[in-house]
Amino acid sequence: MSMSFVKDSPKSKSTVNELTKTALVAALYVAVTFVFAVISFGAVQLRLSEMFNYLALYNKRYVIGVTLGVMFANFMSPTWILDVPIGSMATLVALLICRALTKKIKNDIVKMVITAIVFALSMCAIAAQLTIMLGFPFWATWLTAGIGELLSMTIGGVIIYSLNKKIDLSK
Repeated sequence: MSMSFVKDSPKSKSTVNELTKTALVAALYVAVTFVFAVISFGAVQLRLSEMFNYLALYNKRYVIGVTLGVMFANFMSPTWILDVPIGSMATLVALLICRALTKKIKNDIVKMVITAIVFALSMCAIAAQLTIMLGFPFWATWLTAGIGELLSMTIGGVIIYSLNKKIDLSK
């Protein structure tokens, strides 16, 4: 009596590999947000997990990973009822815009600057949520959230840029 094992096809290994990398990024986003939760939410926020936004520039799989990470992390938000759907959608749209705007750009630093600006501008969604839920002033909140996002993305950009020099993030 012999037992035969079904061999994994290269396609199934590739699919598992892609899924694993996507899930890892989502989990890392949530973990970093959780560790720094005290500064990750509100009108003045420094969400260091936003560094993972840059991964979408290297591989489209990370658009889903980061979006899922944002969705799960936003359950920790004091305005989670709006932050989960709106924050997640704002992230997805911003990531897709960044990929489209930087598609033909070869210089990683230029891509990262564009991405940081797009994400800082996208903080209008956060400002709107905080205005609706907590009565914060919209323009001041957008300004402080945008500045916090630029700072988060700058710190994260240095980390991701350096990491990409050691590990090819496109794979």
